Amino acid sequence: MAQTDYTKQNAQHKATLKAAHRKKHGRRHGTPHTTTLRRTLRREAPSTVGLLVDAQDFAAMRRYSTFPFDDHTAYLQQVEALLKALTAQGVHTTVALFDPEDYEEFCAESDLDADTGASRSRFTAEIAAAGATVTYTGQGIDDLIPVLASRAVRQATWEYATLLLADLGTCADCGQDIGRAAFDRASHLLMRLLETAGPGTHHLVCSVPTDNDQLLAVLHTHRDSTGPARLDSAEGAEFATVLAVAVALESRGGVVLRTSAPDSPDRVHGWRLAHGGLAPLTAGEVFNAYCTDADTGEPVSPESGVEYCAGFDIGAEPPETHH
Repeated sequence: MAQTDYTKQNAQHKATLKAAHRKKHGRRHGTPHTTTLRRTLRREAPSTVGLLVDAQDFAAMRRYSTFPFDDHTAYLQQVEALLKALTAQGVHTTVALFDPEDYEEFCAESDLDADTGASRSRFTAEIAAAGATVTYTGQGIDDLIPVLASRAVRQATWEYATLLLADLGTCADCGQDIGRAAFDRASHLLMRLLETAGPGTHHLVCSVPTDNDQLLAVLHTHRDSTGPARLDSAEGAEFATVLAVAVALESRGGVVLRTSAPDSPDRVHGWRLAHGGLAPLTAGEVFNAYCTDADTGEPVSPESGVEYCAGFDIGAEPPETHH
C-alpha cells in the first residue's frame, strides 16, 4: 500500500472514531457549538455600567489605587467605547450614576474593601436595582450625561418627597394616614387636570418650596382627540408625590401646564395650591410667573408664538379636612 493511501485511511479512521465519540457522549466543553451557545447567553445577559459624570466625582475615585484612570476625558471616551462595543454584541446595557460618597457608605455598611474592582462592580449592581438608570441606545456620551443627571435628580426628589409624606403620620382626629390621603388627593387633581386640558401634547411642571429645598416635578403627556391622556407611570407617580407634599403641607406650591397642538400657538396655563386644591391664576399672573427668572427675580423675555392664559377650572371637588 502506498504511503499516501495509508495516511489518508488513517485520517479517515480517526475522523470516524471522533464522530462516534461525539455521538455517544455529546459535544465537549469548548467546541464551536458550545462557544456559540455561550455567546448567545452573553447577548441575553444584561450589563450595567456605572458612570462618573463630572470631574469632581472622578477626582474622588482617584484616591483608590485600583481605579485605573487618571484623566476624566479619557475615561469618558473609554466608557463610550465600551457601551458601543456591548451594543454591537447585542447586549442590553443600562447606565447608572456612580456616586463616590454613596459608594464609600455602601462599602462601610457592607464591610467591603472599597479599593477593589469587585466592590465597585457590586455597588454598580446595587444602584442599578434601586437607583437612577438610563437605557443605552447608542447615543453619544455628551448626550447621555444630561439625561442620566436629570434622572438622578428626579429619583432624589421622589425619594425626598416620599420621606416627607411618610413622616407626617396619621390624623389625630380620624386616624387616616396623612401622606396617603394627600397622595390620593394629588392623584385626583392630576387626573382632573389632564382630563380638562383636552387633546394635545402637555408639559406640566409642579414647584413646591420646602424648608430645605425647592421640589420640582415634570410630567410629559399626550392626548389624542379621543381617549385618555398617555403618560409614563413613573413620571406620573413622581409628579403626584411632589404635588402631594404641597397638599399635605398646605404650601405655596404651583403648577404650570404648557400645551402644544398642530397649527396653533403653544398655550401656558397656571394654578396655585390653595386649601388642597388648584386655584387658577390670571393670565397676568401666568405671564409674570413664566417670564421671571426664579433665581434672580429679573424679567425674562416672553417666547414668541406662546399664549399666556389663565388657568381653567378643573372641577375637582373640595377635599375633606383631616387635621
